[in-house]
Amino acid sequence: MLSVQELSVRYGAIQALDRVSLDVPDGSVAAVLGSNGAGKSSLLRAISGTHRLHRGRIDHGTITHDGRRLDNLSPAKIVAGGVVQVPEGRRIFGRLTVDENLRAGAMGKRSGPVAEGRDRVYTLFPRLLERRGQRAALLSGGEQQMLAIGRALMARPSMLLLDEPSLGLAPQVVEQIGEIILSINQQGTSVLLVEQNAAMALRVADIAFVLDVGEVSLHGTAEELAATDKVQRLYLGQHAEGAERVGAQASRRPVVPLSRWAG
Repeated sequence: MLSVQELSVRYGAIQALDRVSLDVPDGSVAAVLGSNGAGKSSLLRAISGTHRLHRGRIDHGTITHDGRRLDNLSPAKIVAGGVVQVPEGRRIFGRLTVDENLRAGAMGKRSGPVAEGRDRVYTLFPRLLERRGQRAALLSGGEQQMLAIGRALMARPSMLLLDEPSLGLAPQVVEQIGEIILSINQQGTSVLLVEQNAAMALRVADIAFVLDVGEVSLHGTAEELAATDKVQRLYLGQHAEGAERVGAQASRRPVVPLSRWAG
């Protein structure tokens, strides 16, 4: 389990998170919803230890994964412990090829041969296999997002942190990203998903949280949150019947017959 307890994060005089608490059970997908500036990315940065790169600091609280404290570790040690973040904006190495990007992701892997991890990524993303020798900068937006996720998976994480994976992508690609998240989860990796596309997030999540100005204002199962007036009004933009369909879809997960990522 990933457990965040009473977490407060500041960037200078700005209070980004104010005593946020949430738990992500092992084997689940948890979604974090919220408007711009709500603290979603700050939450992921604190968990991955990268908040320091943005001049942020943790004022209060603890972060643990499988009983191990993360809030006092370096990003490299957090990755080695099985928690890996895919940042907003993909941040791939544009001058490197697809294959070289994946090999770079394996530098922090916990165990297993690099070739095995790469083969699994290419099984999950056949499009990347077709472009394995192509420079990453020449990929489409959707392909670059696949590469960013694949690069993170090369480290064989037990907990994957995704920051706005659907940002800037066409609706059909967003749907595909949602299916990929389900596949990764069913292969044995827990997922914490920060996402402004609430319909997609609630469709793939088991549990969900809503952040408002650095505080958790709502939490529950994906179905429960999809049925609340606040989520319908602010994030789904639809009536109760439509929101109920989103929640119902979240419980109908496809079975994906691919090798497990974590074990």
